[in-house]
Amino acid sequence: MSFITSSRLIMLAGVACLPAPLAAQEANLPQQIADVIVKLNGGVHTGFRFMHAKGLIVTGTFTPTPAAKTLSKAAHLQGPTVPVTVRLSDGTGNPMIPDPDKNGSPRGMAIRFALPGGAYTDIVAISHNGFVVGTGEEFLAFLTAISQTTATSPHPTPIEKFLGTHPRSLKFVQDVSVLSPSFANLAFFGNNAFVFVDAAGKKQTFRYQILPEAGLKTLDAAQLSKEGSDYLFDDITARLKAGPVKYKIVAQMPNPGDQTNDGSIVWPSDRKTLELGTMTLTTVAPDNATLQVNTAFNPIFLTEGIELSDDPLVPLRSAVYALSVAHRH
Repeated sequence: MSFITSSRLIMLAGVACLPAPLAAQEANLPQQIADVIVKLNGGVHTGFRFMHAKGLIVTGTFTPTPAAKTLSKAAHLQGPTVPVTVRLSDGTGNPMIPDPDKNGSPRGMAIRFALPGGAYTDIVAISHNGFVVGTGEEFLAFLTAISQTTATSPHPTPIEKFLGTHPRSLKFVQDVSVLSPSFANLAFFGNNAFVFVDAAGKKQTFRYQILPEAGLKTLDAAQLSKEGSDYLFDDITARLKAGPVKYKIVAQMPNPGDQTNDGSIVWPSDRKTLELGTMTLTTVAPDNATLQVNTAFNPIFLTEGIELSDDPLVPLRSAVYALSVAHRH
């Protein structure tokens, strides 16, 4: 099977998972989103992703806690330690963006857990708790508003109008303008809900949180002005040469009545959490450029014991990712 054929099947699988009205009426929504992203990027950058183009792949391990298996029968949560492949990235589609540029936020983390028999499962997360919008239609409107806003646009500009009617989107934009000194000092969030299934068939909705053992840190303007264009990637490379970088992977569970189909709505911090395990990053992967081109992370790459929830953005994201993979090659 050719790579492009495989990508097309991934995209079709994503569309097939969409709720019936969306699948029937707006099956072209992934393409519309991709087209606007390409416009914002100034065209297709061959060999790079539509978004999170600038990145680095590192490797390490994941060690589950004993309690993880009580939530899910997924193989990587049963023990023992499994290998992980992790991609850290800036948020934009510009592969040359300087790390201090605030347009590079939120940062991204994609994790691939190796499973028995050569299988794998992925987590795709960003460095903000809560996505910018809750639906694909809103995401298209958000991106379109950005693309229609120029330096000479009269006020309120298209993006100002959008943010003025979407307070969670405004908070997202404001929050991600605060930058960190290191990937090791960023928390990452899988803002879409998934469902764990345990050995007895019991189901539990959850969201991923990936929390740095080194703690959260931010840079002020004076500190940021001293940083180089690749400071985040230089820092993580130097840290890994000196020793491992660790994160706790946590599942946050909703209370009855909490929204599970809108990733822009943040569940309160008092919701129950369970630590799934520790991810230990140890090495920058060799031949990184080739590996990044050939590795396609995807939020619907699940495994037995983890299922999709009612969040419509997961299959939509998967379909857009498939288009990105096709253009990358």
